[in-house]
Amino acid sequence: MSVADPRFEDWETVSTFEDQTTAIAWRDELRAMGIDASCTADQPLDRLGHGDIYLVVPPEQWSRANEIIDNLDF
Repeated sequence: MSVADPRFEDWETVSTFEDQTTAIAWRDELRAMGIDASCTADQPLDRLGHGDIYLVVPPEQWSRANEIIDNLDF
């Protein structure tokens, strides 16, 4: 989980989550399929791992990541 990390400023958001566990599960699924996905947040999460979490990918991988997300059922 990256918080306010400038390396991901130009990356595209594929989805948003409220809890770290779910966000990381989706990130791991995308990574398993060859997508360079990361979880980011603008502010630190609370002690339970809740907050505004963004699942992001490089711009050139957004279309493929979006297609994968649309076709996965958790």
